[in-house]
Amino acid sequence: MKPMKITLIYPAIGNYNDEACMEPLPLGALAGLTPPGVEVVLYDDRLEPIPFDEPTDLVAITVQIFTARRAYEISAQYRQRGVPVILGGMHPNLVPDEAARHADSIYLGDAEALWHQVLQDVQKGQLQPIYRARPGLPQPESLTRRDLYKGKKYLPISLMQFGRGCKFECYFCATSAYFNKTHYYRCIEQVLREIESQERKQIFFVDDNILANFDAAKELFRALIPLKIHWVSQASIDMTQDRELMSLMAQSGCLGHVVGFESITPESLKTMQKAPNLKGGFESYQPQLEILRDYGLQTWAAFTLGHDHDTLASIQSTLDFALENKFTFAAFNILLPYPGTKLYQRLQAENRLLFDGKWWLHPDYRFNHAAFQPKTMSADELTQAAFHARKVFNSLGSIFQRVWDFKTNLRNPYRLGAYLAYNPLFRKETFKKQGLKLGTK
Repeated sequence: MKPMKITLIYPAIGNYNDEACMEPLPLGALAGLTPPGVEVVLYDDRLEPIPFDEPTDLVAITVQIFTARRAYEISAQYRQRGVPVILGGMHPNLVPDEAARHADSIYLGDAEALWHQVLQDVQKGQLQPIYRARPGLPQPESLTRRDLYKGKKYLPISLMQFGRGCKFECYFCATSAYFNKTHYYRCIEQVLREIESQERKQIFFVDDNILANFDAAKELFRALIPLKIHWVSQASIDMTQDRELMSLMAQSGCLGHVVGFESITPESLKTMQKAPNLKGGFESYQPQLEILRDYGLQTWAAFTLGHDHDTLASIQSTLDFALENKFTFAAFNILLPYPGTKLYQRLQAENRLLFDGKWWLHPDYRFNHAAFQPKTMSADELTQAAFHARKVFNSLGSIFQRVWDFKTNLRNPYRLGAYLAYNPLFRKETFKKQGLKLGTK
C-alpha cells in the first residue's frame, strides 16, 4: 500500500469546551484496523481546533445524532477543499439518505468488515458512495490505537468493549433498531490483551448491556479477577436475579453500572417494552437496589422523562426516588424520538414531532430540550421539569446528602474518591450543556 494519510474526526455537539471528555473509542478502534503503513491522525472537535488545511487523503467522521449538524459542517469544510469525506457511526446507519447528502461516502455497519476495502479504494481514487457491512464481532484481531489519545485532556479511564448490541427491544432505543435484538461478543483473550497493553487500571466497558448474556459475562468476570482492575459498564437491572453473577462481578473489580431504570411508572415501562424492568414494575426496584448495595455497586441511574403516562408529578417523584436512594450519579434524559425507532414512527404518525421532524438539524433546537409534544404537559414544561431534576440532583446539597451511604459511596476511600471527583464535574457539565445550540463552532 503506497503512503497515505487518514484524518479521523470526532465532532462536538456545539460551541463549548467539554471538560468531561472520554476517549473516542470508535476512532481509536478504527485506527487499530488501519495497516501500519497508513499515517493516521485524530482530531477531537470537543477539545481542539481542526486544521482543515492540513493535507490528507481521506477524512473519516463518526456521527451521533447530537453531533450530526456539526459533522455535516466539518464535512463541508473538507469537501470545499477537495478532500474526500466518509461518514460512519450510528446516525448514518439510521438515516443513510440524509448522511449521503453530506459526504462523498457513507459507511453502514461495523468497520471491521470493509475498512480495508475503503482504504484500497481511496488509493485507487475509487471511493464508493456507500459501503454496507454486517454487524459482527468487535475488534476480533486488532487493538485500539491509544497512542492517538495522548496529549489530549481525556478523563483518566480507558474505554473498551466486550460486546455490541442488546437483546432487548425497547421501543425508543436506537441501539435496538440497529442491532435488531442481536448481540456480538469479543474474544475474551483479546479483551485481556487490550487491558494489559495499556497502563490504566480504570476501565469503562462501553457495551450497551454487558450482562445481555449471563454466562458470557461470568466467563469474562472470572478472567478479569486476576488483573485487579476497577471497571464500570452499562447493565440491566435483571442482574440481581443471579447471585453468582453478582459475586463474580464484585470480585472482578466492578465499581458499578449505568442502569436504565427509565421510569418508576409501571404503565410507562410497559409502553416502552423495557423487558428487564417489567417484572413487578416500580415496586421491584427496592429489593433489587438493596442487592446492588449489598455488593457495593455505585449506581448511575438513567431515567427517560416524557412518556405518555408521565406527568409533572411523576417526574418530581422520579427525582425524589433518585435522591432517596442516594444514587452515585443520575441522568434525567428527556425522551427523544430517534429516527428509525418505533417511537419516532408513532409520534410522526400522530403528528407530534416538533422542529419539522428532524430536530437534530433544526437551527432552533437546543440540547436537552423536548423535541415532541408530550401527552400530559407542554414541550416547554417537560424541558423545564427535566432540567429542574438535573439541577436539584446535582446541587451541592444533594452531593453532600447522597455521599452518606456506607455500602456504596463510603464503602472505601477509592469509591469515595470517585464520588467526590466526578460529581462536581457532572454538576458543571449539567449547566454548561443545557440549551446548547447544536453545531456551529
